[in-house]
Amino acid sequence: MHTIIIAEAGVNHNGSMEMAKELIDEAAKAGADFVKFQTFKAEKIVSKSATKAKYQQENMADGDNSQHTMLKRLELDERMHHELISHCNKSGIKFLSTAFDLESIDFLNKLKIPLYKIPSGEITNKPYLQSIADKGKPVIMSTGMANMDEIKAAFSVLLKYGLSKDQITVLHCNTEYPTPMEDVNLKAMLNISDELGVKVGYSDHTNGIEVPIAAVALGAVVIEKHFTLNRSLPGPDHKASLEPSDLKAMIDSVRNIEKAISGSGIKEPSPSEKKNMIVARKSIVAACAIHKGEIFTTDNLTVKRPGNGITPMRWDEIIGTNAKRDFQEDELIEI
Repeated sequence: MHTIIIAEAGVNHNGSMEMAKELIDEAAKAGADFVKFQTFKAEKIVSKSATKAKYQQENMADGDNSQHTMLKRLELDERMHHELISHCNKSGIKFLSTAFDLESIDFLNKLKIPLYKIPSGEITNKPYLQSIADKGKPVIMSTGMANMDEIKAAFSVLLKYGLSKDQITVLHCNTEYPTPMEDVNLKAMLNISDELGVKVGYSDHTNGIEVPIAAVALGAVVIEKHFTLNRSLPGPDHKASLEPSDLKAMIDSVRNIEKAISGSGIKEPSPSEKKNMIVARKSIVAACAIHKGEIFTTDNLTVKRPGNGITPMRWDEIIGTNAKRDFQEDELIEI
């Protein structure tokens, strides 16, 4: 089992190519499979009258409430995309980006991205879903703010317009930054799996790393997590992102969980613990000196380590039999 880890750089580059490349390097060092950015044209996705979300206002506190102005500063142009892809190739990590408009979907297709990531906000955007399905590439779809009927509707669009079920992975998600623990509802990921019969994962916006780790233990095949170079940087998503050391800790923990749940499921001694059986288990031993022919009783027998003699599970079988030879105190009993 290998959980796909998407390190979500998003717009945490703050419009800086130098910062974007540093994010790529940190994601690669942490062991992520993909580093993901966002591809959009501000004028294509928000009107000039659209205001920032509450968390964006709180995180930026720049006095400008315009979502359009904020996003315009965070656009990545065509040259920047090519530069980022080249840097990913040098750093040994795969490039991804989320398209937020139809033009950006086509642009990413020309860049030959390996898969499409549908963000939570586009799950009710039928033209958008149709366009992505039409490209025929694997899709990972986030479901923040959606109920099951909306997820099923989006899933149906993807199937109708060209994708097969095995090309789609659906991520449980909560679109609040940061997500309160009591709103995570991680069992919903299992509900999505049961309802759609599809691969599932989890896109996390909580503070900390424990929920993605728990999601992997429950069967997530994809984990997506925002990260930043520094949570104190100005910008809409930095405060709800992991810093590089925490991203690495999360990924290391996920890899450990993969190993922990990869066994056969059959309860039996593992290779590593077999050597401890003699040390930890006990045997029937003489509680005192016992002479040949003497009857074994609860008074002259006891149970002690090591466990390389007769198992105490045979206690009732041994009691009442005769000693075949002399035994010293603490000597393993033989019959």
